[in-house]
Amino acid sequence: MLERFKVLPEDVIRVPHTSLHKATAAIFEKMGCSPGDAKEGADTLVTTDLRGVESHGVSNQLRVYVKQYQDGELNPRPNIKTIKETPGTASLDGDRGLGIILGPRAMKKAIEKAKTVGVGIVTMRNSGHVGAVGHHSMIAAKSNMVGMCVTSGGEHVLPTFAAEPRFGTNPISIAAPARKEPFFLYDAATSAIAGNKIFLAERVGATLLPGWVASRDGTPIMEEAMSPGRNNYYQLPLGGTREQGSHKGYGLAMMVEVLATMLSAASPAMLGEPRLAQDHFFAAFNIDAFTDIDEFKDNMDAMLKTLKETKPAPGHKRVIYPGLAEYEDEQDRLKNGIPLHHEVVDWFDSITGELGIPKLERM
Repeated sequence: MLERFKVLPEDVIRVPHTSLHKATAAIFEKMGCSPGDAKEGADTLVTTDLRGVESHGVSNQLRVYVKQYQDGELNPRPNIKTIKETPGTASLDGDRGLGIILGPRAMKKAIEKAKTVGVGIVTMRNSGHVGAVGHHSMIAAKSNMVGMCVTSGGEHVLPTFAAEPRFGTNPISIAAPARKEPFFLYDAATSAIAGNKIFLAERVGATLLPGWVASRDGTPIMEEAMSPGRNNYYQLPLGGTREQGSHKGYGLAMMVEVLATMLSAASPAMLGEPRLAQDHFFAAFNIDAFTDIDEFKDNMDAMLKTLKETKPAPGHKRVIYPGLAEYEDEQDRLKNGIPLHHEVVDWFDSITGELGIPKLERM
């Protein structure tokens, strides 16, 4: 994650990941979730924070989920229904359950199918936010498979040349295991910047770079500036402008709609009334069904090692690959705690007091 989004040292309060997990799970239980679902939700959020993806961890997301439960938008005890199923595929209805809780369940179903037929694909409609899609792809990678997860929902991002938003940030992730090197994990929005990172920038007082957002008439903002404030901008597709390749981000966002929405027997948000529900796609590719797993991991190691040893350009210390920085953050934060903004800790102190839950521990 770019340095501009990170909490300033003077604003940091470090908390043990075990305490953060315990408090988060307790909050989910207070919202009406079962103990098992509460643990799953805490696993997803805290793992995301450990890997340095604060945009999709407790900092931005937990309070949103709490409000959605309290407003009745999310169902804490969803009845998941199978719409259609074959040996290698399934299409599910999430019954307005929270995606960060239901997502791991869907990916594990895809993994079981892949063990049998080589590839497992599960789609899910009518559920809440799925969080960091990379978290779900990593579940498959840890099972010696290539994992993929994409999600769609909302209307925040403009198509190229448009003055009206038609897409969510529609992120794509893929993860693959290696033998000795940290796993490969690509996880990125198809917008120029993830929406939650704008919220991080607002919290830490950072500027937005040119080509990340547009004014409300669709004109790209091409100078570095503070966030215009929520509801005062639209997001731009990956690339920002046509000259910089925004048509590629636009096309990728459409691909996600096909995989996550159309295959879930749902319709894109642009075709109906605004809705909370989002649609997701989970895929697991059993490496052993395609090639020798040991050979695959050795080749992954060789590729990842070569990338790390690539000569850096002037002004840069090293070359990294997707997933490496997150792995390094995780090792540091397991030992030294997760750095939270004091405003986030204040919110935790308030909500835990309100719900009668023990406060977060400090390092």
